[in-house]
Amino acid sequence: MFGRSEGKSFLYKLQPITDRLPAVTRPEGHVHFRTKMLWVLLILVIYFVLTNTFIYGLDRTQVLDFFASLRAILAGAQGSLVHLGIGPIVTASIILQLFVGAKIIRLDLRNEEDKAIYQGTQKLLVLVMIVVESVPQVFGFLRPSAGFVMALDGFVAGNGLLLANILIIAQLFVGSYLIFLMDEVVSKWGIGSGISLFIAAGVAQAVFTGTFNWMPSQAGSAVPVGTVPKTVYFLNTMSAQEIMGGGYEVILLQEPNPLIALVATVVIFLFVAFFESTRIELPLAHGGARGARGRYPIKLIYASVLPVIFVAAILANISMFSLLFWQHPEWPLLGGQYWLGAYPSPNDPLVLSGTIQPTTPIGGIAFYTSTIAGLQDWLLPLIAPGSYGSVFATFGKSSFQIFIHVIVYVSIFIVGSIVFAIFWIETTGMGPEGVARQIESGGMQIPGFRRDPRVLQRILARYIPVVTIIGGAIVGMLAVGGDLFGTVGNASGTGVLLAVGILIQFYEAIGKEQMMEMHPILRNFFGGD
Repeated sequence: MFGRSEGKSFLYKLQPITDRLPAVTRPEGHVHFRTKMLWVLLILVIYFVLTNTFIYGLDRTQVLDFFASLRAILAGAQGSLVHLGIGPIVTASIILQLFVGAKIIRLDLRNEEDKAIYQGTQKLLVLVMIVVESVPQVFGFLRPSAGFVMALDGFVAGNGLLLANILIIAQLFVGSYLIFLMDEVVSKWGIGSGISLFIAAGVAQAVFTGTFNWMPSQAGSAVPVGTVPKTVYFLNTMSAQEIMGGGYEVILLQEPNPLIALVATVVIFLFVAFFESTRIELPLAHGGARGARGRYPIKLIYASVLPVIFVAAILANISMFSLLFWQHPEWPLLGGQYWLGAYPSPNDPLVLSGTIQPTTPIGGIAFYTSTIAGLQDWLLPLIAPGSYGSVFATFGKSSFQIFIHVIVYVSIFIVGSIVFAIFWIETTGMGPEGVARQIESGGMQIPGFRRDPRVLQRILARYIPVVTIIGGAIVGMLAVGGDLFGTVGNASGTGVLLAVGILIQFYEAIGKEQMMEMHPILRNFFGGD
């Protein structure tokens, strides 16, 4: 449908549109390291400004933040211009990469013309996904204020609500597209990826505030929100008898930000740092310069941590649309179907008391694919259903169903991370063939083997596919492990995993940029200008 058996891809017909889309031009020459760092810092400041710029006309008291548990991953802020975060960008990237990887869209990304078509189509698809994700948000979860609607009624009698929704969608569109353009600025003029930068910034903020925030957790309460001040508060105010009689349980397990979540966050940090530094190094020698040697590192987490972003984005979209269908039973086929996803009523006593959120699925496919946020969502109800299982028991969930939820969620993350890791290396030129061409074009070869890309490809094929699968499984297990045990600041296991991996890669990218600044001849090997 999207490609042809002969000639150019069908996507070439979209070129008159994609060529006219706003884009950030590439620098004509080499951008100095200091300039790149300034661009990164500037974009980071603009990003935080956008996260604190709320949508005009929005009723903040009625905002239903469906993506609350995914905020750190999607790099958005509730009710702000970047409410959607990087969701549309990631979703568009997933769709296009899957179609190209499966050869449904026939594009050769080694060809500069096909690569340009791919990038232009991705921009167009991002615009489509912004609309696809913003419309359900506005008509399902983001409500305009009554005053805003009444003011617009004065301009278009009887259509104030519709116009208010359209204006909110327009603001979401502008904010999301600004995120996309800022990502391009960082990619072309800065260091690394803008998407990665926004994720790391959001997660770092969530982890820091979740650990050290001394503000009260509730109005009228003296208990701080942050793990460290909360622990100090309980140790200072509780007697030794109270601590032994249940105080340890309060400190370790009580939300928000229990001590077990801080421990899990630190453990994930250490594991990611260890796995990121684990690699296989292939010896290389220059074919034309005797004595010139080097090494090509194949990291254990070869496909980086990006596969878990793809998995999280897919699960988020499944949950969002299932909630939208549940809220509109009048829609044909899927409207109000329990098997797709069921949610508690806004007037349910548990919802009104804040025990459970109205966006928490309680049945159907959405329940079994929903995010697990800490021990209180699975382990405690399983080992002590009388004390911790009341919420699930109220909605008819047995221990067996909770156990199946855990198995399904863990399986989706691990298998999905492996699948997306494979697709990622195949569609980005990180496979054996692409790496062999890169090494050969740099004039390098493996000592003891003749200089031939096919020989290099056969040697790399022994390592890269295996490392890709193992690395995908590892990042999937680390992400889901953080969700099972909880993380401070509700950053989620995926968020902490991504932030640590991104920061390590950013540090390595800075080192490489500084090295190329000192030795410009190295730019040729790394593809620089």
